[in-house]
Formats: sequence, C-alpha cells, structure tokens
Amino acid sequence: MSHIYSHDSHRHKPTHLNYLLNATAQTKCLKHATQIHSQIITNSFISLPFLFNNLLTLYSKCGRPSLSLLLFSTAHKLTRTVVSWTSLISLLSHLPAPFQALSCFNQMRTAGVCPNHFTFSAVLPACASTSILVHGQQMHCLISKHGYEGYVFVGSALVDMYAKCHDMGLAEKVFVALPERNIVSWNSMIVGCLLNSFHVKALFLFKEVIREDLFSPNQVSFSTVLSASANIGSLEFGKQVHGIVVKQGIENRDVIAWNVMSVGCVYNENFEEACNYLWVMKRAGITPDEASYSTALHASAHLAALDQGTLIHNQTIKSGFSTNSCIATSLITMYAKCGSLDDACRVFEEIDNPNVVCWTALIAACQQHGNGNHVIKLFEKMLADGLKPHYITFVCVISACSHTGRVEEGHAYFNSMEKVHGIIPGHEHYACMVDLLGRSGQLDEARKFIAQMPIKPNASVWGALLGACAKYGNLEIGSEVAGRLFELEPDNPGNYILLANMYAHKGKLREADHVRRLMGINRVRKEPGCSWIDVKNKSIVFTVHGKLHVRTDEIYEMLKKVKELVTNEGYVPQTQFAVNSAEELKEESLWYHSEKIALAFGLLALPAGAPIRIKKNLRTCGDCHTVMKFASEIWKREIIVRDLNRFHHFRNGLCSCRDYW
Repeated sequence: MSHIYSHDSHRHKPTHLNYLLNATAQTKCLKHATQIHSQIITNSFISLPFLFNNLLTLYSKCGRPSLSLLLFSTAHKLTRTVVSWTSLISLLSHLPAPFQALSCFNQMRTAGVCPNHFTFSAVLPACASTSILVHGQQMHCLISKHGYEGYVFVGSALVDMYAKCHDMGLAEKVFVALPERNIVSWNSMIVGCLLNSFHVKALFLFKEVIREDLFSPNQVSFSTVLSASANIGSLEFGKQVHGIVVKQGIENRDVIAWNVMSVGCVYNENFEEACNYLWVMKRAGITPDEASYSTALHASAHLAALDQGTLIHNQTIKSGFSTNSCIATSLITMYAKCGSLDDACRVFEEIDNPNVVCWTALIAACQQHGNGNHVIKLFEKMLADGLKPHYITFVCVISACSHTGRVEEGHAYFNSMEKVHGIIPGHEHYACMVDLLGRSGQLDEARKFIAQMPIKPNASVWGALLGACAKYGNLEIGSEVAGRLFELEPDNPGNYILLANMYAHKGKLREADHVRRLMGINRVRKEPGCSWIDVKNKSIVFTVHGKLHVRTDEIYEMLKKVKELVTNEGYVPQTQFAVNSAEELKEESLWYHSEKIALAFGLLALPAGAPIRIKKNLRTCGDCHTVMKFASEIWKREIIVRDLNRFHHFRNGLCSCRDYW
C-alpha cells in the first residue's frame, strides 16, 4: 500500500483511490484504510459520493463500525445522499445494532432524504433483529405508502422480518401477495418455517419449488430443508434431498460443508475433532467464516482449552472478525469456561454496541465465576442502555442473587419477568428461586414455593432443594426430596451420594449403606473422578491414586509437603468425603483425590506465581475445597478449579463460592 503515497498524478485520481478501497475491502486492513482516507482528504475528494460511500463501508468491513459512524457524523450535508444513508443503515443492521439502524432511518427522514427501495431492504433486517412486531408493521406501512411493496427483494425482506418476529401468518400473507417471486422469496418462507418450528410446512414449500420447477434451489434452500428433515426425524426425505444435491452438482466442500461437519462433531461431543476442522479447513485453502470460528470457540470452551481458544482468537483478529458480535460472544464464553474471566471482560469492552446476547454472555460468565455482585451491576447497566433481557439473562441474574444472599432482590427480579418483560418463567428460573430460598436456610419456604408452581417441578427444581437440605443437614425434607428424584432421574448417581452422605453425617450408617446398595441394585455407577491441568499446551490427566505420570515420585513428595503445610495452618481432615474407604484408611485416602494430585503437579510444573487452573469432571469435595483455600494462602497464588457446577477462584485463603456450591 505504500504506493498510494506516490506523487504520480494518476495515483491521485478518484478512480484509482476507489480501486484501492475495493482492494482493501478484501484484505480488511485498517491501516491501509486510514492511509487511503488520508489521500482522499488531501486531494479534496471526500465529497465524491462513490468514494465517501465505499470508505464508509470499508471501515465497517475492517471491524471498526465506530469509525464509519464518525465519518458519517462529520460529513457535509450534501455528501449524505440516500445512498450513504442506506449504506450506514445497512452496516448498523448487520452489526447487529438494530435500534441504532432504526434511529438512523428516522434521522434520514427528518433530514428530508426520502428512502428508496434499497433503504427499506436495508432497514427491515433491523426490524427483524428487534423481534418487536410493531416496528416491522410500521415499516411495512411506509413501504406501502412509497409504493415499494411489489419489489421482489423488498417483499422478500418483509417475509423474513415477519418470520423472525414469529408471525408466520403475516409472512405468508406478504408472500402470497407478491406479484413476482424469486428463490430468495421462497427461501425466506422456508427459513421462516424452520425458525418457527413449522418443519412439515418447510418441507411442503421445498416440494413446491421442486415440483413446479420454478427455480433451482440453492445452498440456503438445501441446508434449511435438511435441518427441517432432521428436526422431525424424516430420514427418507433427507435422503431424497441429498440425492437432488448430488444431482445438481453443488455438493462442494465449501466453507458451509466444513462448518456442517464441525457442528456435527460438537453435536456428538467430539470437541477435539471440531477444533481440528478449523485448521484442516485453512490448510485446504478454505477461508473460515464467522460460523467456523464460533463453532471452534464453542468446542474449545467445552474442552476448557485456553491455549487452543487463544490461538483461534488470534485468527479472528487477523481475519477481521474480532469485533463481530457473534464471534465476540463466543470469545466471551470461551474465555469464561477456560477460567479467564479477565480476558472475557476485555473482549466485551472491545465490542461496539454490544447486543443482548453479548451482555448475557458476560453476565453468565460472571455468574459462573461466582462474581454475583458484578452480575447485578451489569444487568442494571444493560437495562439502563435500553436492552431487553431474555430468558437466559434472568437465569443468570436470579442465580447471582442466590449466591450473594440477595433474597428480596431475587424475588423482585423473578416477579418482573412476566409483569415487566413479558417472559414466562421456566424450570430453570424456578430452580434458581428454590436455590435462593434454600441457600438462605428457608427450606420450608422453598418447599411451599415448589408446591405453588404453575408448572410441574422437574429434577432441576427438586435437585436445588436436595442440595440445600444437604447443606443444612435437614434429613427429613432431604429424604423425601431424594425419593422424588430417584423416580425422576433414577440413573443420576449424584442424588444417591448426597442422601447417603446426609445419613452418614447424622451417624445413620446403616441407612447410608442401604442407599449405596440401592445404587448397585439399580445399576447406577458413580463416574470415576479425574482432574486435568494444562502445562505447555498439553493436558495432563490425573485419576484417584494416579501414578502413571513420569514425575510421580516428585508429585507425591510435593503432595506430602502440601499436607504438612496445610496441617500446620489448621487443616482438619473431613473424613466424611472418603466414603469408599475403610474407617482406618479414610484420612489417608483423602490425599489421593485427583484434584489434590493435580494441585501438587501444578506447584511443581508451573512458574512461581502463575495461576494454577484445574478442571474436574465431578463436583469437587469439601475436603479438597478446604485444602485449595489453605494452599492459595500458603503459596500466595491463585488456584482456579472448574468442577461440574462452577468455577472456584481461590485467593488468599478464600473461595469465590463462599463455601456453598
């Protein structure tokens, strides 16, 4: 790009600068974009509409929509043509920043600029993104007033908008009234049926396209109808569609095909393979898109593979996707599930105009890491910014209230769901409310709350109450609740273990043994515990009594040292967590738990002062939890344990869960 500084006269011609703008749009290099911008200003070409509009779009493609907005706001009134307004509305719609796009549309009309058919097709996706039907209906009225309803791409956008606002009746009404239809129109209806779970209708519309030989279905048509077939288990129809795909010769291994394979791996919990597909795809010369990166990040999150996730993050930056809201959301989730909440927060801070999904991802991250007070602050800030929370947002907020003892606030948020936000509470919300009451010791109130539920309580609701009973040692309610859970989920070993431990803590060893025998009778087995820790891009797995590592002798020497030091600081063994050992061996067996062995290895293998990140496949036991607290104080370093339920951040002898998990 250095040649744009050349003093040759032809280098400064508007046509050449426009060529450079188009070339930079392919590379998405922000530095080059700003250099061209400087040349346009130096040569007084900024008032030329085609250069101005292309520059406006370029900044957005480089991942800096804020610069597009700044450029537009400083432009002369005469430069702001309907084309430039439409460009700005389009980029805001696709960020997505739907409310800003609608505001921009209103400003355009106030400025006396009349929207055209391209403007309406650009603003309708914003109406769809808000999911507020009245916005779309008002826009529909304007479209009719201006006489653009018969334009095929405007009509197709209207169908898409109504479908995404979940009104398929209006979508079909617009579709039927279209004087002309193309494959985009048909796809809008087919995709709309899929989005609204009208899977049979989607198949019917696809058959219409094939039977009437109206248009050749494209990749959108095929991928949508195959998804609909999968959702209703119509394997035979799916095979027929596959046959048409092969016959038409469009079954290429393009980015969509690679993405489908990657998503399939995630769906089948083959997360390592899903991550690998991203790198194999790149080596095959296929350029990943936002779906490719989001899927790989999702897989990394499940593996808690921070190094892998960081590498993918670097690729998104190089590819210009780092500020894409979908990928940013995936990055927040990945960093959070890999134990790095600080990195998750940094990603969020770099997002221009975060939407409700981005906010919810960060709120969920803070909740998962036990930072309940920050969850409440974020939620209130999101509301103040005019964003409407959704179903999952409230699950996180009520859970945060539970973990921070905000009983009254939790009740208030729960009651506001339907009254203020029009969201009907589901099982997850009721489970959080039971947990809220249970954590505060209000077990009878929790039981009454369950009795008054308008929907039948499921295992998550009863499980929350059983956990509270175990915490407070209420065997009377606990045994009753456990009985219900044995009926609802007879294969869940956690319920048996909790009840058996409750009996053992009360000295009722015969009853505890009976519960364990019941597990055997029902062929319920507790999953073997294991913990793993990442050192130098490798995951090292440890099992109970594990002695397979090449540094086993050093590890057990360190474990012995840990035991001596924590004992000197006041550690008392909690032998109730050594349930499978003979009485005389209980104390010793506690020191062979996998997370303690992983801790010892981390102290040996990681640099002094570096955080120790341990992952465990089961709920961490109370004794290991206590040891981690002592170790964080003795070694003056952060220990992060991700167990089945949540993250535990151990710092200075304290845990983020406040000893209730």
